[in-house]
Amino acid sequence: MERFLLLVLSCLGVSRVAADSLSPPVNVTITALKANSAVVTWDIPEGDSVIGFAITQQKKDVRMLRFIQEVNTTTRSCALWDLEEETDYIVHVQSISMSGTSPLSEPLRFRTPKEAETQASKNEVTMEEVGQTTQLRAGELIIIVVVLIMWAGVIALFCRQYDIIKDNEPNNNKDKAKNSSECSTPEHPTGGLLRSKFSNNNKMPSVNIIEV
Repeated sequence: MERFLLLVLSCLGVSRVAADSLSPPVNVTITALKANSAVVTWDIPEGDSVIGFAITQQKKDVRMLRFIQEVNTTTRSCALWDLEEETDYIVHVQSISMSGTSPLSEPLRFRTPKEAETQASKNEVTMEEVGQTTQLRAGELIIIVVVLIMWAGVIALFCRQYDIIKDNEPNNNKDKAKNSSECSTPEHPTGGLLRSKFSNNNKMPSVNIIEV
């Protein structure tokens, strides 16, 4: 009987040594704190082979505990629900390995806010988002107006140039018609009359020979 007890104690001692070699979680923090819920997060020291976690949740000055355990997971966060508003809580986190559980982490104390404070913070965030959206829309409208003004200026400049070109076309046609009328006649549109005068002026004079 004594040998059996010694064997059991030795086995318990071995398992306890293996479990004690597992470091407790670090950087335990509370995020997404609301009046009735919160999220606890933590980190695992390097080199620890962890397969799950265990969380103990306790109200301040109350002996009753809530125990949350999950295995076969690598998650580093857990949601706490059914909390009471304006209440102090204490949370511990443990890592679970094949050999057992780690020591408890450092206690994390937090206090839930009032429901009204939570709503006020939501409204503040909403107003900030609305203000940012309004600023973005105002900036977009300014950009659109500037682009429209630039396009209107380009179109006005194009129309002005087109009117100038259109007004100059009749003058150019008149100049062309005047030049063509000076260089030609109805009988000889290609200047044949001028060539005939030039040829008459260059004709050789006639010579009459009289025999004596």
